[in-house]
Amino acid sequence: MKYLYFPGCSLKGLGRAYEESLLPVMRHLGVELVELDDWNCCGATAYMSVDEHEATVLAARNLAIAERSGPQDLLAPCSACYLVLNKAKHNINDFPEIATNVKRALDSARLSYKGSTVVRHPLDVLFHDVGVEAIKQKVVRPLTGLKVAPYYGCQVVRPYATFDEAWNPVTMDKILAALGAEVLHYPLKTKCCGGSLTGTVPEAGLRMSYILLKEAVRRGADVIATICPLCQFNLDAYHDQIVRRWGEARIATVYFTQLMGLAFGFEPRQLGLHRNFVPIPTGLANGAGQTPARPQTAEKVSR
Repeated sequence: MKYLYFPGCSLKGLGRAYEESLLPVMRHLGVELVELDDWNCCGATAYMSVDEHEATVLAARNLAIAERSGPQDLLAPCSACYLVLNKAKHNINDFPEIATNVKRALDSARLSYKGSTVVRHPLDVLFHDVGVEAIKQKVVRPLTGLKVAPYYGCQVVRPYATFDEAWNPVTMDKILAALGAEVLHYPLKTKCCGGSLTGTVPEAGLRMSYILLKEAVRRGADVIATICPLCQFNLDAYHDQIVRRWGEARIATVYFTQLMGLAFGFEPRQLGLHRNFVPIPTGLANGAGQTPARPQTAEKVSR
């Protein structure tokens, strides 16, 4: 299996632990990812709200490059990138004025886009192309005893629920269960983490993250597993501020690909787990398959 890979800005920056775990996990499963040549920032969701025409042009350049590369699906791990690239496709298809603007801009760069690029998320590929049974067969250190709260965030399944259910997605749940983890019922799995509000309206953004963390702790989770770089950052980086405002709600938040890598036998540092502000449970740090213990300190792991 071979796919084009659009890392986006996050996976090359603050979210690089996602890429550090995604690439080896995909290789281990026989999936080849070829990074898109000369890709550019998709504009993220913020630019779409500022100037939808120009934001669509920015995203469309990536779609055009992918289309020029041949009939391969484009994998976009970042939730914002996945949403924006799909929204750009819909804008071009549904709004003639935007389509005309995009064509004019791409013409000036000697590019064209006919609409054939299929944008997919790693969860989609892992669940529907690789398959849960194939994933299960690769497990060498089952995540036995680990209680996981699966957190999808709000962008991957809404508004385009192309591979999972919009309000109760289950693809990550089933993959985590195949790793041997106990997947908890987490009803806030698609509630917004606050997004960029943590930097613009901190009181609102931090409270939204606190609600998610507190619910995961209340349900007895050892870790939260997520699929979004911004969600991971919000739920991992602000614990001290959250504790000062609302009290203790400390729990590690990791990428689902990091848990996959642990179950496949990779060491924590190979998967970028040393980058977390809140360390993973000691059982996982010492090797999957052991009874985990939730960390008691807020000390940041040395980088």
